[in-house]
Amino acid sequence: MIYPILLSVFSFLSAGLSSCHDKKAEEQTSPRILVFYKTGGYYHQSIPDGIRAIQTLGEENRFAVDTTKNAGAFSSSNLKKYDAVVFLNTTHEVLDDQQQNAFEQYIRSGKGFVGVHAATDTEYEWPWFNKLVGAYFTNHPKVQEAKILVKDKNHPSTSHLPSVWVHIDEWYNFKNINPDIKVLAWLDEKSYEGGQNGDQHPIAWYHEFDGGRAFYTGLGHTSESYREPMFLKHLLGGIVYAIGK
Repeated sequence: MIYPILLSVFSFLSAGLSSCHDKKAEEQTSPRILVFYKTGGYYHQSIPDGIRAIQTLGEENRFAVDTTKNAGAFSSSNLKKYDAVVFLNTTHEVLDDQQQNAFEQYIRSGKGFVGVHAATDTEYEWPWFNKLVGAYFTNHPKVQEAKILVKDKNHPSTSHLPSVWVHIDEWYNFKNINPDIKVLAWLDEKSYEGGQNGDQHPIAWYHEFDGGRAFYTGLGHTSESYREPMFLKHLLGGIVYAIGK
């Protein structure tokens, strides 16, 4: 009578081991991204909200998410683990020369970059990064509602958006805009106060650059943004594009 019991136990253990093996195999084959949030200047209070939101997006969409503010993660050996790197509200100088070189080689190997909001307020003395992120921040007016004019819906970050998207955020003005970026959405400067880029004020864009892929969104200053489904789908689409799978 003991054999059926042993067989049941064996079957249960085998199923458990198989499940663990399948889960580990899935983790190894799933895309993995690194969320980097080091700040050398202004610290956005929404950074923890952004981290949690991206982690949830990863859980729901089967990609792994690592997070760090340690620039030491930017080594050639470590970056190989990631399909894309997200600069989440980074500011000012965040990488030394060796780390910058490792990141350049990483992008040239065909990997992806996502810049969120203050990523354009980062590394002003690194011309390569200016071209990668697509522009540099100059200034901003107060947080307020504005109309976003969605230009291109043939991209995973904008395919779900209405033609005119009304959103509350901190609206950046830009300089040194890379002419090669593919603009996804413009800001309607007539819909808010403080715009300085005119009728063609880009606020979200993407492009292929130096062998890799880059996506940037100027949204993401407020904590509320990271609880807004429309913005979260926008951010997810940018991550999906950067991952490239």
